[in-house]
Amino acid sequence: MIDRDGYRLNVGIILANQAGDVLWARRYGESSWQFPQGGIDKNESAETAMYRELEEEIGLSASDVKILGKTKGWLKYALPSRLLRRRKNVFKGQKQKWFLLKLLSNDEAVKLDSSKNQEFDCWRWVTYWFPLNEIVHFKKDVYRKALLQLSPKLSKLKSDY
Repeated sequence: MIDRDGYRLNVGIILANQAGDVLWARRYGESSWQFPQGGIDKNESAETAMYRELEEEIGLSASDVKILGKTKGWLKYALPSRLLRRRKNVFKGQKQKWFLLKLLSNDEAVKLDSSKNQEFDCWRWVTYWFPLNEIVHFKKDVYRKALLQLSPKLSKLKSDY
């Protein structure tokens, strides 16, 4: 779905393990890394889209995770003009709701090849703030805002174990 300002509605997923590290995934066939994310379909809630993307991108179901929190409002970024021209996008950027999830299952539950349109080819656990120094420049502000908003929820993650 695209809003009236030209932003595609989207969800972002920060998946944390019991140590508070987060899943960092490499885009399939590329050298860039990011958190799982994906579009919200028409008549789909952000939470429903998050669970669908979680399964499509990293093979986890709702029973594998617990929601610890989500961002307030929408966080958005514009795509650089070079990407707009190359992809001939009908949207100018993404408008996102971010979710912080706790992994309830073991690491082996993560399956990157569970969908025919595989998004990622590699993943690893990184410290919570690590992605801020690694994400592409045009997503950096959204990542910073999401991580800042959700960081207080990490204490709940550690107290649950």
